[in-house]
Amino acid sequence: MQILVIHGPNLNLLGSREPGVYGSRTLAQIDADLTKMAADAGAKLESFQSNHEGALVDRIQAAGRDGTAFVIINPAAYTHTSVAMRDALAAVGLPFVEVHLSNIHKREAFRHHSFFSELAEGVICGLGPQGYLLALQYAVAKLQAGQKQ
Repeated sequence: MQILVIHGPNLNLLGSREPGVYGSRTLAQIDADLTKMAADAGAKLESFQSNHEGALVDRIQAAGRDGTAFVIINPAAYTHTSVAMRDALAAVGLPFVEVHLSNIHKREAFRHHSFFSELAEGVICGLGPQGYLLALQYAVAKLQAGQKQ
């Protein structure tokens, strides 16, 4: 069970970036929690963060060839702008959950639309770092159920 977590732009600044909106946990802390939870469940987890849309598209495309079975993605600001990342996810056809630390529906109107949601297995927003853990719990359960068939 190989799971890829993709973090979009500016998430490398977690812990210091607008803690009232995004919380005080750093990206490294979130990734450490995810890695431990995945290992405890017998899954392999890789995290990837970039501020560059092309690098994110390249990593999504690579996921379609490298044994990745499930993707957890926080596209961050690209949620509302990146047709390229959406098309890459559609092209590789991997199941994914879209995660947002803040509740995008309580924020500026331009943040209410996501190019990813209609393709996602589910969307988790507004639960802070716990949203990532819930997405991972779902991914593991789905992959384990698939292995039993």
